[in-house]
Amino acid sequence: MQGYKDNKELKICVHCILDNVNEPDLLFDKDGVCNYCNSYLDSAAALPKGEARDKRLNEIVSTIKERGKGKKYDAVLGVSGGVDSTYLAYLCHKMGLKLLLVHCDNGWNTELSVKNIEGIIKYTGFDLHTIVLNWEEFRDIQLSFFKAGVVDIELPYDYALIASIYKVAEKHNIQNLLSGHNLVTEGTVMPKSWRHDKLDIINIKAIHKMFGKQKMKTFPHFSPWKMSYYTLTKKFENIRMLNYTEYDKKVSKELITKEMGWRDYGGKHYESVFTRFYQGYILPEKFHIDKRQFHYSVLICSGQVSREEALEEMEKPPYTNPQMLKEDMEYVKKKLGFTDESFDEYMASPIHKHTEYPNIGNYWKKYYRVIRLLKPFKLILRPLLEHK
Repeated sequence: MQGYKDNKELKICVHCILDNVNEPDLLFDKDGVCNYCNSYLDSAAALPKGEARDKRLNEIVSTIKERGKGKKYDAVLGVSGGVDSTYLAYLCHKMGLKLLLVHCDNGWNTELSVKNIEGIIKYTGFDLHTIVLNWEEFRDIQLSFFKAGVVDIELPYDYALIASIYKVAEKHNIQNLLSGHNLVTEGTVMPKSWRHDKLDIINIKAIHKMFGKQKMKTFPHFSPWKMSYYTLTKKFENIRMLNYTEYDKKVSKELITKEMGWRDYGGKHYESVFTRFYQGYILPEKFHIDKRQFHYSVLICSGQVSREEALEEMEKPPYTNPQMLKEDMEYVKKKLGFTDESFDEYMASPIHKHTEYPNIGNYWKKYYRVIRLLKPFKLILRPLLEHK
């Protein structure tokens, strides 16, 4: 993976700022527009607009309230203190929903993220359920991912947050799982070479078994079959409400700053010291990936920044504050147990794909094979079930 940049002719999308060097699987149409822009435009076209959008939002809120009738909570929402989840909590409060907020603490929270979450609670009055990961165990899992040489070192935490939300929802019998993820600021899907399937517990277990020292005893997780149970039997539904609002990131930041005392982190997902260092240093220096390129491309597609503004921002280094970079680097090294020499060795070590280790792809092949085998029986049983 390292070195491929030197052997490819640079081609940049005429609409956004993605290029085929940093994203080797980028495709272009006859007009020079990339597949991510076209995917965004298709998804945006499928969403309702104006009065139809407002009507759809009201329908979603009514459904959430109906499902929550007689229960303490209508829905669960994972919060990090970032702008998307904070604004969604604000919106739900205004619409009279009863939320249970869930936060997963992996030991890397900034002081500012804690204060932003406290601001959400103070303003909305929503209850907060915090899952604190066992630090020694989680640290060992993180180090396993460093040793594996894979790109998505954030996979264990992202998965733990998802698993925690599902477990809390099951405990409180909550069907509605709200997410701050939205089309206009996060797009459809990030390039495959930049991340891995966030539900791949098989990959997490395999990498940790190969490189870890501790047993995975308390890390929140469940089998892929349990995920199918949640969606098919428990009928949990993931709802992205911000897709049915006039969501402008700049305007939303100003609103929650004024109403909730929210403060900006200075970067997407920078509420975590580790994420800030991972996205601001490890990804660009080791993997030649700058996630800002995708984030700004999405904002270009949604009309929230111009292409010229995005290109200008990309001229700046990921860490605009050299002192913060120095402090973050020392903090991350010390907290994870790296020496200067061992960290340098990691940065220079070979890169490996997640698919070089056992992963959920094989599970899905088996899953759909079973579905295909059961399909004839479903057709046979359907008349009997309908008659009953």
